[in-house]
Amino acid sequence: METLGTVLIVARGGPHWSAAGEVLSEEYGYRVLVVRSAEDAASALSDAHIDLVLAEHGPNAEGLTFLANLRVSHPDIVRVLALEAKTELTQQAISPAAIYQFVRKPLDAKQIGLVVERGLESRELSRRHRMLSREFKIPGDSVRAHPRNGASLHVESQRFEKLVYVSEKLSELCDLARKAARTELPILIQGETGTGKELLARAIHYNSARKTSPLMIQNCGGMSDELLHSELFGHKRGAFTGAISDRLGLFRAGDGGTVFLDEISEVSPSFQVSLLRFLQEGEVKPLGSDKTQTCNVRIIAASNRPLRSLVAAGNYRQDLYFRLKGFELEVPPLRERPADIPALAEFFAAKHADAMGRKILGISAGTLEKLTAFDFPGNVRELENEIRRMVSLAEDGEYLTTKYMSPSIFTAPLRPRLSTALAFVPQGATLKDKVESLEKQILNEALTRHRWNQSRAANELGLSRVGLANKIKRYGLADAG
Repeated sequence: METLGTVLIVARGGPHWSAAGEVLSEEYGYRVLVVRSAEDAASALSDAHIDLVLAEHGPNAEGLTFLANLRVSHPDIVRVLALEAKTELTQQAISPAAIYQFVRKPLDAKQIGLVVERGLESRELSRRHRMLSREFKIPGDSVRAHPRNGASLHVESQRFEKLVYVSEKLSELCDLARKAARTELPILIQGETGTGKELLARAIHYNSARKTSPLMIQNCGGMSDELLHSELFGHKRGAFTGAISDRLGLFRAGDGGTVFLDEISEVSPSFQVSLLRFLQEGEVKPLGSDKTQTCNVRIIAASNRPLRSLVAAGNYRQDLYFRLKGFELEVPPLRERPADIPALAEFFAAKHADAMGRKILGISAGTLEKLTAFDFPGNVRELENEIRRMVSLAEDGEYLTTKYMSPSIFTAPLRPRLSTALAFVPQGATLKDKVESLEKQILNEALTRHRWNQSRAANELGLSRVGLANKIKRYGLADAG
């Protein structure tokens, strides 16, 4: 079941907090993440898409300070503060945090549910107001560019935690990743550098049953076997030169959680044997120790080189490859999904404008056209760097226009596009028949594009789900797949 939003609780714990979390999860359908410190909260915010934060106001006012910092770093997140019954705060103290609502302890779980629900409804209304306001403003160079095939320049994007997309390729990938997250199987993520493999791994962790346990990350590239073994399996004091104390190792430190191994293609043949044994038995033997211990972690591995090709060339163990690919996810390069570029560009513009304290009205049509035409060999990472550069050059209250663009992107030839609208010939003798045949075609294309997910198709077409179902029945449409 798809959650309606994510609530992050920052509190020391207790039965009232547990009851509030259960109400939010069971009765309202929210995903609830619970952390005990601002440091753990910062980690969750960097990995998962958070909609509302409920923070406890402790004796050192850390909850209020945290929410004040959150207003700057994540202004779109709704902020709720929990206070002791007799605690009083001055307007001067609470103003920097722009708190949406206060709740008093002891907590009333039902009240928490209502506050969260109203807070998220209020945020959604504000978001829609901003989108409508922006649509009626005209960027400086937009008169020289027009939307392609009648599409809006501000297509509603989808999100899988920090991954932002509109393309069918990413939609299918993220749907599969969500299903994979609900299992305990290892996952192998492959794709070019900069496509977002680590973001996908983090999203999978926070959508799995292990989301409240640690996520440990290790880049395996350029490391000796001894050092990598120490990082993952741990070591005893004196095991090698420089080992001045015991080291737990990421596998045991992440027990119950997830370990993400990046650049898994770079490990040596001998270390591949150690990793294979761990995947088979779950056994950990620290360097310098005679004792073998077991731990339970879920492995997500990533590679920017196709392991299948390395196996075929005899440079990678086939049995390890098969062990790693319980699910195999291929992240396509940005050049193969240009439809994602405008959504990503606007996301990064808002992100970096907030970080730099700039007010950016949006991105002009001409700029989006140029960005979409570029291949971006560095993929999403290169696009983000370009947008960050443009935001830093723009003035407050401006649109990002082509005058701030890097020369290599500005001079790139426009990507050719074929209009599918011209290929369709309406059927029927009367105007009513021709209009209905066109409506049938549009409905069928939208349903096919969303793999007959009627909720998504209805949302794209501006219909209710019931209205779409009636039209499907009226035109006798059926899923060909």
